[in-house]
Amino acid sequence: QEQLVESGGGWVQPGGSLKLSCATSGISFAIYDMAWYRQAPGKQRDLVASIPVIGNTKYADSVKGRFTISRDNAKNTLYLEMNHLRSEDTAVYYCNADAGTWVGDQRLTYWGQGTQVTVSL
Repeated sequence: QEQLVESGGGWVQPGGSLKLSCATSGISFAIYDMAWYRQAPGKQRDLVASIPVIGNTKYADSVKGRFTISRDNAKNTLYLEMNHLRSEDTAVYYCNADAGTWVGDQRLTYWGQGTQVTVSL
């Protein structure tokens, strides 16, 4: 059974830091492109950062220079280090694993349940 479990969310004041983790099981983590998305209330789910199996990491313009995505293939875990947090970073953060392929008409992609990040005074 494929599982992605996020942790590390919480409340932090503006300017603070948090580090999110996404522990995976049931997938061959090393061959999956990984990413973090976020969804604020009433808004669509947007890409925050991605780290492919091969290639460069990518970041949304709004988080460049503040967030760092990384992966540990030995631990099957994805990370997102978030610094200089702002109120507009408040959202539910989701981990995504994408194999870049299809099985029949289903894209081979998995999502975690999300972790809440709240940035406020």
